Amino acid sequence: MFHPLPLYIGLRYVRSRSQGFFVSFISWVSMLGICVGVTALITVISVMNGLEGELRGRLLSLASHATLSGEPEQLKDWPALADRIRQQPGVVGVAPYIDLQGMLGRGDDMRAAMIRGVDPELESEVSDIGAHMQAGSFSDLIPGEQHIILGAGLAYALDARVGDEITVLVPAAAGAEGSGIAGIDLKPRIQNFIVSGVFEVGAQEHDNVLALVHLQDASGLAGTLGLPSGLRLKFSDIFAAPVRTPEINAALGGQFKVSDWSIENASYFRAVRIEKTMMSLILMLIVAVAAFNIVAALVMVVNEKRTDIAILRTVGMTPRAVVGVFMTQGVLIGWFGALLGLGLGLLLAFNVSTIVPFLENLAGVKVFDPSVFVISDMPSEVQWPQVIAITVTALVLTVLATIYPAIRGAATEPAEALRYE
Repeated sequence: MFHPLPLYIGLRYVRSRSQGFFVSFISWVSMLGICVGVTALITVISVMNGLEGELRGRLLSLASHATLSGEPEQLKDWPALADRIRQQPGVVGVAPYIDLQGMLGRGDDMRAAMIRGVDPELESEVSDIGAHMQAGSFSDLIPGEQHIILGAGLAYALDARVGDEITVLVPAAAGAEGSGIAGIDLKPRIQNFIVSGVFEVGAQEHDNVLALVHLQDASGLAGTLGLPSGLRLKFSDIFAAPVRTPEINAALGGQFKVSDWSIENASYFRAVRIEKTMMSLILMLIVAVAAFNIVAALVMVVNEKRTDIAILRTVGMTPRAVVGVFMTQGVLIGWFGALLGLGLGLLLAFNVSTIVPFLENLAGVKVFDPSVFVISDMPSEVQWPQVIAITVTALVLTVLATIYPAIRGAATEPAEALRYE
């Protein structure tokens, strides 16, 4: 005979056609519910991973992975300092920068802006600004030429095009010539710049507020005598930045202020994490409801099989073996649904970029309208630890759902069950 016996009998009950239609219906609904829940979870989480990666890529297309900033005296020999940083493991690029808060004006229009001074030759080590130029060229930033590159949103707000002249106003440093009482700035530095290019990366934080000038021109606005306000770093592994940046600062004597992308964009990624967590909990309720259906189905099976249980107990089957019979039946239903959902979820997640356009053409609508959203395609990124966690959770829930009906079946008294048979 096939051993172990509880597994054999449990499989016989699953394949049996004699059980009531309602019990079979609930069993199928339970299996499909778990399948749909696991499929939806894997697909949605993968799409949200893709959106998070797309957001991170756009935010970091002009932002560095990390920054080291300090007083001008600390950065007098910044080229040598940059060379030392490049020798650190994992560092693939270092570039100087100057960040200034100011105003840009053209005609009657004035807009607040972040004016960043960069070295075009070194900036390519830490950002891919050249790939996002809508007009002009990044190499047009020539020292002393007073050229400026605007974000697309900023250029639109100022109605500025390549070749137009705009006015840049930067507050004078407190205590500098032109400062008023108690360090209140009365005379800002004002210079005229020529728009030499426009970029668009698809992130409002860059497109609507950022303007790029040459490092030397920014130094003239800041009055720092050609010294940058810090160094921007790029790592081969973006996720190493939060750990490696403090280590690099410690290797340099710990004299600099450090920051990285996870700090500067913390609110965005915290919001994405919260959204992913809540979405996971909501979709996991589908699996939980399906698991409760397994409980209901097995309870009815136990009531239907009371006579069989009594006979099995009479011929010597232990209560533990009876528990194994009904757990086998429930686990088989739940695990088949979970593994089927795993396969369908991975199939959808890996083919989102093909399936979504097909559905868009079929329905005649766009999920991400290019005229409204910067992201026009549905990205997807499958992360195997998440897939494994979702599948294991579904499997565990189905096992837990079988415990009560199985124990109830094992508690059946043979004499009581056979009294009226």
